[in-house]
Amino acid sequence: MTAAKPTPPGYTLRQMVAYMLRLGSLGFGGPVALAGYMHRDLVEARGWITEDDYREGLALAQLAPGPLAAQLAIYLGYVHYRLLGATLVGLAFVIPSFLMVVALGWAYVGYGGLAWMQSVFYGVGAAVIGIIAMSAHKLASKSVGKDRLLWAVFLLLAVVTVLTESEIAWLFIAAGVAVMAVRAPPKWMRRGSVGALALPLLAAPAGAPGWSLLTQIGAFFAKAGAFVFGSGLAIVPFLYGGVVTEHHWLNDKQFVDAVAVAMITPGPVVITVGFIGYLIAGFWGACVAALGTFLPCYLFTVIPAPYFKKYGRLPAVKAFVDGITAAAIGAIAGSVVVIARRSIVDLPTAAVALVTLAVLWRFRKLQEPYVILAAAAFGLAAHPLMQR
Repeated sequence: MTAAKPTPPGYTLRQMVAYMLRLGSLGFGGPVALAGYMHRDLVEARGWITEDDYREGLALAQLAPGPLAAQLAIYLGYVHYRLLGATLVGLAFVIPSFLMVVALGWAYVGYGGLAWMQSVFYGVGAAVIGIIAMSAHKLASKSVGKDRLLWAVFLLLAVVTVLTESEIAWLFIAAGVAVMAVRAPPKWMRRGSVGALALPLLAAPAGAPGWSLLTQIGAFFAKAGAFVFGSGLAIVPFLYGGVVTEHHWLNDKQFVDAVAVAMITPGPVVITVGFIGYLIAGFWGACVAALGTFLPCYLFTVIPAPYFKKYGRLPAVKAFVDGITAAAIGAIAGSVVVIARRSIVDLPTAAVALVTLAVLWRFRKLQEPYVILAAAAFGLAAHPLMQR
């Protein structure tokens, strides 16, 4: 089926690619913050993307497996420029941070570790909590509003995320179905069939012992990209189980350093796979790990995208998307607590998180990279003192 002809865009593909290059180069704060930046810049400030298109992209990014921010960027590129837009925008969003983590991987291997990074992460990790909390607030106020049913979904997913420290995929689908059942139940629901909502899953086999190392890396990271839902942060425990416990490619300290690299570099948090791939097998290991992780999320975005555009205005589909969106934002809000448990380790880091939130609340137009730089400087100064 051919999707309906879109409204002529008020921007060029080159402008969108340039924006995503900039966001990939300067966007700090993880998936929630990046999604918030896209809403602020592309929906509110520039009007390139409509509120409905943004919400559809956010819902699809949460419904399908893979990193949320990258999938949202790919979908926004698809809105007016289809496959070419999705492909170029996805590459523009990922490549800057990929090059940064490869450079850091080279320095890490060449100079025997990055001890200073732990000091930077001490401040940045705490500041990121404030950035994510502010972004979650903005998303909730825009997408949930004063709707009691959506707030119930939001709170349920927030609590579940806090308690389980994970994102349970079927709950997002259940939330969409529940809201649809209340507001606009379609005929098929009376027959008890939910098959039309299912998204195909691409199973990636585990690396067999006889395979080459690059093949094992590609298979493992493709599985990670295909079966981890929600934010890029959700991939961290999955990676730990495979990279450290199962394959023994890295030790605990190297893995923690890899997560620190992802948090102190801009762009999608899931780009930590590039750093991990570099430590395992050099430059080509980084390339294979990144490709394996991002290819599934690209396919899971562009394949269902035409159907979101064609059927997204139907009452049943709109209710389903509203439920998925509320669930997604609830899980994101819950992840603030989960991440805070790991990043806020003492009174100074708690103060950094609170000050960051207060500053962003007071100065709504303040660019987050300035906050990150200040937090990094604080970490470099304070962490060595706290270790004494």
